[in-house]
Amino acid sequence: MNMNRELEYMFVQCARVWIPDAEEVWKSAELTKDFKNGDASLQLMLEDGTSIEHKLDPKTKNLPYLRNPDILVGENDLTALSYLHEPAVLHNLKVRFIDSKLIYTYCGIVLVAINPYETLGIYGTDIINAYSGQNMGDMDPHIFAVAEEAYKQMARDERNQSIIVSGESGAGKTVSAKYAMRYFATVSGSTSEANVEQKVLASNPIMEAIGNAKTTRNDNSSRFGKYIEIGFDTRYRIIGANMRTYLLEKSRVVFQADEERNYHIFYQLCASSHLPEFKTLKLSSANDFLYTRQGRSPVIQGVDDTKELSTTRNAFTLLGINESYQMGLFQVLAAILHLGNVEIKDRDSDSSLIPPNNRHLTAFCELVGVTYQDMSQWLCHRKLKTATETYVKTLPRLQATNARDALAKHIYAKLFNWIVEHVNKALITNIKQHSFIGVLDIYGFETFEINSFEQFCINYANEKLQQQFNMHVFKLEQEEYMKEQIPWTLIDFYDNQPCINLIEAKMGILDLLDEECKMPKGSDDSWAQKLYNTHLKTCSLFEKPRMSNRAFIIQHFADKVEYQCEGFLEKNKDTVNEDQINVLKASKFDLLVELFQDEEKATSPTGQVPGTGGRTRLSIKPDKGRDKSSKEHKKTVGCQFRNSLQMLMDTLNATTPHYVRCIKPNDFKLAFSFDPKRAVQQLRACGVLETIRISAAGFPSRWTYQEFFSRYRVLMKQKDVLSDKKLTCRNVLEKLVEDQDKYQFGKTKIFFRAGQVAYLEKLRADKLRVACIRIQKTIRCWLARKKYLRKRSAAITIQRFTRGYQARCLAKFMRRTQAATIIQKYQRMYVERKRYRQKQAAALVMQTILRAYMARQKYQGLVREHNAVIIQKRVRGWLARCWYKRCLVSLVYLQCCFRRMKARRELKKLKIEARSVEHFKKLNKGMENKIMQLQRRIDEQSKDNRSINEKLVSLETSSTAERERMRGELSRLRGVEEDAKNKGNQVTSLLEQLEKLRKELSSTQKEKKTIEDWAQTYRDEMEKMVSELKDQNCSLKKEKDDLNRLIQEQSQQMTEKMARAIVEKTQQLETDLNEERSRYQNLLTEHLRLEEKYDDLKETMVSSNVSKPGHRRTDSTHSSNESEYTYNSEYAELEEGSRAAEDVTRGMDTSLTLKLQKRLTELEQEKQSLRNELENREDQFQRARARDDVEFKKARGAELEYESLKRQELESENKKLKHDLVEIRRSLLGNAATGAGAPGSPAYKVVLEQLNASCEELEVRKEEVLILRSQLVSQKEAMHHKDEKETMTEPSAYVEDVSKLKDAGELKQAYIGLKDTNRSPRFIRKPLEVSDLLSRLRSAAPDFHKLNEDGELWLVNQGLKETIRLLEHQLQTQRRGYDSEVESLRGELQNVKEENNRQQQLLAQNLQLPPEARIEASLQHEITRLTNENLELLAEDPTASREARVTILRRMVDLMEQLEKQDRTIRKLKKQLKVYSKRIGEMGAQTEGQTSPGQMVDEPIHPVNIPRREKDFQGMLEYKKEDELKLVKNLILELKPRGVAVNLIPGLPAYILFMCLRHADYVNDDQKVRTLLTSTINSIKKILKKRGDDFETVSFWLSNTCRFLHCLKQYSGDEAFIKHNTQRQNEHILSNFDLAEYRQVISDLAIQIYQQLIKCMENILQPMIVSGMLEHETIQGVSGVKPTGLRKRTSSIVDEGTYTLDSILRQLSAFHSTMCQHGTDPELIKQVVKQQFYIIGAVTLNNLLLRKDMCSWSKGMQIRYNVSQLEEWLRDKGLMTCGAKETLEPLIQAAQLLQVKKKTDEDAEAICSMCLALTTAQIVKVLNLYTPVNEFEERVSVAFIRTIQTRLRDRCESPQLLMDTKMIYPVTFPFNPSSLALETIQIPSSLNLSFLTRV
Repeated sequence: MNMNRELEYMFVQCARVWIPDAEEVWKSAELTKDFKNGDASLQLMLEDGTSIEHKLDPKTKNLPYLRNPDILVGENDLTALSYLHEPAVLHNLKVRFIDSKLIYTYCGIVLVAINPYETLGIYGTDIINAYSGQNMGDMDPHIFAVAEEAYKQMARDERNQSIIVSGESGAGKTVSAKYAMRYFATVSGSTSEANVEQKVLASNPIMEAIGNAKTTRNDNSSRFGKYIEIGFDTRYRIIGANMRTYLLEKSRVVFQADEERNYHIFYQLCASSHLPEFKTLKLSSANDFLYTRQGRSPVIQGVDDTKELSTTRNAFTLLGINESYQMGLFQVLAAILHLGNVEIKDRDSDSSLIPPNNRHLTAFCELVGVTYQDMSQWLCHRKLKTATETYVKTLPRLQATNARDALAKHIYAKLFNWIVEHVNKALITNIKQHSFIGVLDIYGFETFEINSFEQFCINYANEKLQQQFNMHVFKLEQEEYMKEQIPWTLIDFYDNQPCINLIEAKMGILDLLDEECKMPKGSDDSWAQKLYNTHLKTCSLFEKPRMSNRAFIIQHFADKVEYQCEGFLEKNKDTVNEDQINVLKASKFDLLVELFQDEEKATSPTGQVPGTGGRTRLSIKPDKGRDKSSKEHKKTVGCQFRNSLQMLMDTLNATTPHYVRCIKPNDFKLAFSFDPKRAVQQLRACGVLETIRISAAGFPSRWTYQEFFSRYRVLMKQKDVLSDKKLTCRNVLEKLVEDQDKYQFGKTKIFFRAGQVAYLEKLRADKLRVACIRIQKTIRCWLARKKYLRKRSAAITIQRFTRGYQARCLAKFMRRTQAATIIQKYQRMYVERKRYRQKQAAALVMQTILRAYMARQKYQGLVREHNAVIIQKRVRGWLARCWYKRCLVSLVYLQCCFRRMKARRELKKLKIEARSVEHFKKLNKGMENKIMQLQRRIDEQSKDNRSINEKLVSLETSSTAERERMRGELSRLRGVEEDAKNKGNQVTSLLEQLEKLRKELSSTQKEKKTIEDWAQTYRDEMEKMVSELKDQNCSLKKEKDDLNRLIQEQSQQMTEKMARAIVEKTQQLETDLNEERSRYQNLLTEHLRLEEKYDDLKETMVSSNVSKPGHRRTDSTHSSNESEYTYNSEYAELEEGSRAAEDVTRGMDTSLTLKLQKRLTELEQEKQSLRNELENREDQFQRARARDDVEFKKARGAELEYESLKRQELESENKKLKHDLVEIRRSLLGNAATGAGAPGSPAYKVVLEQLNASCEELEVRKEEVLILRSQLVSQKEAMHHKDEKETMTEPSAYVEDVSKLKDAGELKQAYIGLKDTNRSPRFIRKPLEVSDLLSRLRSAAPDFHKLNEDGELWLVNQGLKETIRLLEHQLQTQRRGYDSEVESLRGELQNVKEENNRQQQLLAQNLQLPPEARIEASLQHEITRLTNENLELLAEDPTASREARVTILRRMVDLMEQLEKQDRTIRKLKKQLKVYSKRIGEMGAQTEGQTSPGQMVDEPIHPVNIPRREKDFQGMLEYKKEDELKLVKNLILELKPRGVAVNLIPGLPAYILFMCLRHADYVNDDQKVRTLLTSTINSIKKILKKRGDDFETVSFWLSNTCRFLHCLKQYSGDEAFIKHNTQRQNEHILSNFDLAEYRQVISDLAIQIYQQLIKCMENILQPMIVSGMLEHETIQGVSGVKPTGLRKRTSSIVDEGTYTLDSILRQLSAFHSTMCQHGTDPELIKQVVKQQFYIIGAVTLNNLLLRKDMCSWSKGMQIRYNVSQLEEWLRDKGLMTCGAKETLEPLIQAAQLLQVKKKTDEDAEAICSMCLALTTAQIVKVLNLYTPVNEFEERVSVAFIRTIQTRLRDRCESPQLLMDTKMIYPVTFPFNPSSLALETIQIPSSLNLSFLTRV
């Protein structure tokens, strides 16, 4: 009843089911109507919309399979599906393979691998590293996961493992097995000298060449089975391997079907036949040989057989098979090909023959070393032996051909076995094998149209393997139930033991076959009859075909197979003509003889094989002493196969098996094409569906209580939730599932029957759906109410506006009514008023007419009276005027006579004045030349116009004055008129004179008018010329502006281009530098690893061959190649150990030691070369920068030179024009007397035209000169500033020469100290003198008094203004130069003051030093002073510096000789001092043993103790030579970092060591310095090797090593370092030794410590990252737990021992606080944090890319939240600028990719623009892996992924999928000087350093 209720609940409308289909096997459909119990059919609708009715079986009433929810489709494990049945499995595989491009899927303990027929990038080393150490369920399915599980179980359970790879041909078995072996070879290293893992991998190409062939289903099909045992030692490192082969398909050697090939090795030889070493094989194309052309497909697309042969030969060489043996193998193979071409012809019906001199048989005999006669004889004959004698019988052509083919197969089989045997010998080592992992690559179940003996054996082997698989699966299920303590019943599963008995039991098929083979006349037909008689009625699994008597059918576990009996006996016997074998045994070819010898007599491929020395004679008589080896031929193939198969099963049963089932998706080798029929057939055959059935029969779904509670919390009420989660789950399940048989409660898990999880999921989905509906209802209610309120508000608003409109309309109507009333009122008033006005107007008109008549009458009377008065007035006036005129005429006549006389006089004066003006004009013709000279024609013409206007005004003024004068004369003449009356006789003469005067006056007036007309014409011409010149001036200015703009643009473009080029070059050089630095640091790491390996080997040899404890491999790291040992701190013990090691090493094989030493030497050389290359790169960078500056200077110099030439050309043209003007002026002056230059004359016009042309030309030239001068000024200013900058670096050009004189470091110090004194410019531009410009102006203008006439003064004024502006600009430039010079002089003065102070300080210090140190310091100071003088001399006068350098060189040589003499004197004095000290000790005097030599030279010795005065502490520590070991032991080897870091100052050990080093430098003890530094470095390496996994120790010594390095730099004396020191710190500078080389060694040591620190942090962080960043739910409740299968993943629920994000943050804080306590440099901390975040981001992203269950929307939110927490941590620590955040960018973008929309093209464009830090492979991988967690999410469509791939096609990036987690950023150690004074450091007593003396 409960079952029916559940069925009715599940089979409802919209439920989806699977129904059978002929083409697609299973088709999805959806119920359109609820199913009721008792219904005979289901109403369904297919996915294409077709409605069908599905009839139920009336007997069984079985309902169709239900389809899983969409969120379960595409699961990694098929057992995680709610419904476990065939269609669910097939659909899940198809979705993963087609949509997600995932070829691996778990099915319980089985890994299902589908052949993609495409090369995938998922097998790289990065993928291997990602899977190494991971649990099998923690990552996506992969062959590497299976290999890791086998490797881990071998190390954990101490049990051998097996990986069984099966599948039909073309499914990818060989590739899967090869990748599994590659995984083992990568994660584990070999312990022997020869790299066994490489040899194991090298065996693959050999076995593929001789055992693989192309078939119709696979281009590289294995035609044999093989089982490879990979051996491991106690540390689980590969030590060797062994290979077993099964059932080689020999028939392929002589026959191939269509579209198939023979074994690859034959085609490789044919393709390489052109090589010189193969000429003797007499090979040609593969189409020329019968054995290689039958398949008619000699070429495989994409495969180069020539290259493949080269790979095969290299593999042979690696495995120790030398070149001679290889050629022997190829010789045998070529012989087989020639044997196949031997043509046998019929002699008659019972005999055959080979034509004489057969070319191929001759080649065969030559190759194998036999005689042609014997071989041709026994190819066509055979021996028949009876009891008494032996007969030779001829063979028919068919039998002879078969015998030939049998011989070829036999030779190839022997060759195959020989190669396998020697491969095994090469893989075997002498080290004892502790455990092994076997990889079985064997054929899968096969069924063809014609199945023969080979398919029978293959299917027999698969029956055995399937039985073993079923038992193992059943056993695992049983163990799981017993572990959880739940009751269980026996699961019914298919047992194929009856089928196995049918084949191998007594009287089984194999027994009957062997029996028939022993019969003299046995045949395939008789054997078939025996089978029918024996098994047809007794065994239900055996059947007989209806239409055949020569075939039988066996019901295998996978399918029924019909076998054809033909050929069974022959193939089982595998007979070969013994006579042919004897001929081959008698061969002269050593290798061929070896192939047919017993295995005990086979020799090594590297040794010599003894020959037989001749041919064995064949006896015709019966040979009774037959060799025992001939009996081997009587052992049937079936018997051999059964025995080897039994041995294989015994081996597999003794190991823990792991199963890989390879599936072939289609028969056409199409990439990612899925054929459901072929797939389901293979799934049934390989046992995957059987696994599903066994799982479904029990409790396939298993949940932990915590997971169940988290998933189905929504089905619980609040009252059901108890504190005990188990009890809560029990109570809820009892309510939800009434049938208690559907589930069981285990200790840690709940077990569910098949389908129950789907039922619970449906309940959960329904509950969520109800909740969603309720939420939707509430939201819709809220939305509806909101909409209603919005409508109500809108209605009220509409009503308000409507009512307002109506009110406005009423008001408008009322206003209109009132207005109409008013209009009517005024209209009526207007009419009445109009009528009144008309009447009034009529009355007024009549009054007007009357009154007008009366007025006109009165007016006419007044007019008549007035006119009479006027007439009277006019008449009287006329009479008066007539009288007046008569008087006036007479007076005028008198005036004219007088004026005529005066006019004649004035005319004479005017003529004189006119002649003087013309002369003045002639004399001033030079002014026009002046106009040409001053280049101002426009202004001169305007001034000329003004002068003419002034002349006209003066003439008018003079004429007016003349008129006034004439009027005065007229009045005088009036007085004289009276006298004239008396002198009547003079009147006539006066009248004549007056007439003449009138004529002259008229002529004068005409001349005046002519002059005025000429002046007006001239003014018009000048105005026109001025306008034209103005237009030309504007156009020239425009062109000038355009040219200036173009010049500026080009200059700006050139500057930008050069800047970009410099930036790009700088970036490229920086990138190269970083790459070189990274490469150098990687080499340091490799060097350190080799050193540690060398030390391990030495320790191993010292330890008397006692095996160390086995290395247990953890889950999170690879197997380690390093071992930990305890080191003694005393050097004596170390030396004894090293001597013992040397003694032991002498007796052992030293080849490895020599190789390691050679490798170390090579690494040292490579390290030095890299260092030199790094320095060369830096020098190239500096030279490139200098070269760019020089090129820029050259370019600017070329421009300046061009402009200077142009200016000179213009000046020369200007001088030429000036000369022409002078010549014209001279010519005009010469012609002045003749009047040829008068205006209007031809000469005047010619000169005027030349003047105009010259003015225009000079105007253009002047503009160009001004432009060029302005540009020259600006450029010289720029060059002036640049020269100021260049003077900062100019002395560097001479440093190279100076460096040859003395020590480079001293000269560098001198140069750096001198740089500040050389800041004055070397070249000061001489300004242009004002007098030069004025002289140029004066030379062209000798007479300034004549400029007023023609307007030249204004032109000169303008020129002077421009000159003044130019001079002001030059003055400013000169002022800036003077200011800069003043500043440089001030700087020099300051430097002189500083130098004076420095000299005083040095003098004071020298006075305090002892005599020897004083002398050395004075010499050093003298050398420095000379160096400074040399540099100053170079900077001031380079040419004069050569002689000075020679002088300085001689002086320095003298100083060096003096220094050497002083050194010899000091050594002699030291020796004398020691002698005196010994003598004083003998005399009983008490002196101090450690007194400095210089302190006791001049002091008197007294026999009493003299108290010494305490001296100031100089920051030095003195120790005895014998205390050096104690110093290193207490300060390094036995120091506890925690106590030092907490209680003392950071870097205290480094300060102490440096203070000891200072004292050794102070006393000039080079041996002490060397031993101290060497001991320090070796001790640090030793303590790091001993405690290298302790982060605190590594961090402590990284900080101290860096501090020691900084101290060596800070007190080295280099100017670049000491400039940060205080005055007191500069007193502590090292004085005797240059430790630059040791600084490099310590820097390398710091790099090694840094890399060790990163590895240590990585080992600590590695287990936390995935759990904290991915699996842990930081935001609880966001992501739900999906149903999981057998391969369960780590739960995201917080549990004890589970790492969270807080764990990572706490660990990061611990790292940071530890480094801060140790005083690590802040910049170094930033680099460490950046590396930490890179590791976190890379590991998280890699796991995200390999885990399908993590690619969901909710997980993206979790990741983004976690990243924000990491950023907050950076912000709190003040590390946001260290670049750590940028390393998380790929992870951030991956999380964003999980959360963005993924549907439309706009979404694709957004993704492409967003995910710039991710590669295309990573983006596509995330989209393929995206998995909905709930039913409400949607998957990413395939079309969308294709769109993304199309858009990202043009990206140039690496195809690598995963990030390199082993990548370490190159580290740098920026100089960080210490402010701590050495004399203030106190040594605590806890360090036990009391033997150190403060100095």
